[in-house]
Amino acid sequence: MNPLPSAFSRVTIAGAGLIGGSWALALRRRGFAGQMVICDLPRVAARAIARNAVDQYEPDLSTAVRGADLVILAMPVGAILAELPVVASAAAEHALVTDTGGTKRAILNRAKDLFRQGALFLGGHPLAGKEQSGIEHADPDLFEGTRYVLTPMRDGDLEDERVKAFQHLLRDIGVKPVVIGAEEHDRALAFLSHFPQLLSTALAALVDEASPAPPLELAAGGFRDMTRLAGSPYSVWHEVWLTNRDNMEAAVDAFVSRLQAMKAHLDDGQLDGDFNQARRLRDRWRKLSGDLRSESGDET
Repeated sequence: MNPLPSAFSRVTIAGAGLIGGSWALALRRRGFAGQMVICDLPRVAARAIARNAVDQYEPDLSTAVRGADLVILAMPVGAILAELPVVASAAAEHALVTDTGGTKRAILNRAKDLFRQGALFLGGHPLAGKEQSGIEHADPDLFEGTRYVLTPMRDGDLEDERVKAFQHLLRDIGVKPVVIGAEEHDRALAFLSHFPQLLSTALAALVDEASPAPPLELAAGGFRDMTRLAGSPYSVWHEVWLTNRDNMEAAVDAFVSRLQAMKAHLDDGQLDGDFNQARRLRDRWRKLSGDLRSESGDET
């Protein structure tokens, strides 16, 4: 394979879990010829090295970031918020720093205070994932055919050569960049990702504690599909909800109201409108997805 063309010769990935590990493996698979450095716990880094995902392990974040052309913060939202000051102070002036957090407002607000000159921060969120977490489940094709949200701090940042180079890199690994504001992102993802996770978890927990317990031998495709996300660990999600609580509450309230309205029509044959509306929305989404993978894991 020809080397992947890139303006970034040294890439530091902070966090070697599912997303960070998949980033490293994706670059490897597509012939990235530069140096990749991982920063994580020793036991996690050891597994990343065993998978030939990175060239170098550096336990200290500031040291790992220093000298990098591209820094990818592939950590939970809370860790990103906590480590941004360290990254901002250590990043080279020419560097691009980006993240993979599932919410964007809190991160962008913090970044605006820290990245005033020199290194540039660009919010990011890959709309891909799995129910499982960890480097063991990292996949070099995880992002292939998916969308990748970019939330710049300022409109003019899109003209920065570093941002253009990053968008080019995304396209090289088979991703479609989508630029959107942090407010709009968090509001949309509350309905499209964060609430579906809560709903899937609630359904599984409801069945588990139902009395009398329904025999799971009778569960089939519908239950499987509706509870697929219930395999996700709470550690992945609680900081996402914490930084998007207002939008989550709006989504939950809207769903409860809708469910109550549907409950009132369970026996009068008037739910055909809801079913037709739901099918139309599903069809629109599938057409919009086009060649993008419509059945990938959910995103945090």
